[in-house]
Amino acid sequence: MEQLVKMNEKEKAVIAGLCADSMKPRDRSTDESMDELEALLETAGGICLGRVLQNRKSPEPRTFIGEGKVEELKEIAQNNDCTLAVFDNELSPSQMRALTEDMGMRVLDRSSLILDIFAGRARTREGRLQVELAQYKYLLPRLTGMWKHLVSQTGTSAPIGTRGPGETQLETDRRHIRRKITKLEDELREVIRTRDTQRRLREKNNIPVVALVGYTNAGKSTLLNKLTGADVQAENRLFDTLDTTTRRIAISEVQEALISDTVGFIRKLPHHLVDAFKATLEELKYADLLIHVIDASSPEWQEQARVVDDLIIELGAGNTPRLEAFNKCDVFTSDVRPHGENIVEISAKTGQGTDVLLKKIEENLSFMKKKVFLHLPYDKASLLEVIHNEGAVTDSQYLESGIELEAIVSPRLFEKLREYVVE
Repeated sequence: MEQLVKMNEKEKAVIAGLCADSMKPRDRSTDESMDELEALLETAGGICLGRVLQNRKSPEPRTFIGEGKVEELKEIAQNNDCTLAVFDNELSPSQMRALTEDMGMRVLDRSSLILDIFAGRARTREGRLQVELAQYKYLLPRLTGMWKHLVSQTGTSAPIGTRGPGETQLETDRRHIRRKITKLEDELREVIRTRDTQRRLREKNNIPVVALVGYTNAGKSTLLNKLTGADVQAENRLFDTLDTTTRRIAISEVQEALISDTVGFIRKLPHHLVDAFKATLEELKYADLLIHVIDASSPEWQEQARVVDDLIIELGAGNTPRLEAFNKCDVFTSDVRPHGENIVEISAKTGQGTDVLLKKIEENLSFMKKKVFLHLPYDKASLLEVIHNEGAVTDSQYLESGIELEAIVSPRLFEKLREYVVE
């Protein structure tokens, strides 16, 4: 994928979208989704100098938005020296080729723009593998257009200068990409095996996992930093965090947990990306608690929350206990305030409401056990049987001064043993 960032200048672009009656409601372009596309373009290093939103009964097979709107878009682009057109909807390979020819400039759709952003944000080996896999899966059906200057096979009817091994080269590239996809999928399966090992270790030690989920730019990384003192980069831009970050957090004296920040979701998230990131996102399925971070300051928060809820279900985590943390409540202006047993208003930036959130997390994890280190005097050795009955002893040593234990205990049992806990 081409990177849009060119040194210190921004690439000039126009954007377009289609709202067709025949399309599923979630696939239609709206003023809000076009605003979001403009923000995505800015995140990628471009600047929007014009936009066209078309309404029609169904997409036009060749140009998607219709020839008239293509001419309108082309005129806007030429008047503003634009070199790029970005469409809010997903284009077929043939539509992308036709639009590129008609407009005389590069054409991207929403999926390719998001892939471009992800390619620039992946930092870890796992993140780069996932993005590369998604890119190759996106590229495979679009290869034909890259060889449009060559005829399928040599033949006398071909125009002068166009005869060549087009189909041969095309098939060679397809085989090469399929091999790359297979290799990347094998490497990601190894990542999944490693995650399975780590997960079994957590389960053995009874360390609960809390996962932060939410729409991109909802404030998940800022909340992780506030709760754990982590130093995760958190800026006001889409997909600022791509690689998963996990930190240990002390919920209370009795309870600790691992808390993970996950990649942000977005409407019309390319399926190739969802599939590629399943190695990471399936961790949601094994989390003990999800914290759905919602940007309460966004007028679109309900639609954004629905997108996240749908993806959580798609990833198999629909039955996982969930808290809803309405973030940015310090700038929340609506008269309608969210309320409910598992709803908390917070400001990850100022820390407002985070104490209530921690209390809610503790309540939801109260059934979980924790690892402790104990020193039992011999006159309290009877407690050893209690620990065996109500918890689990993972290691023990008999010393002159008493019994040293490593044990897994419930919060209730911890209270009985508190005076014997050692660091």
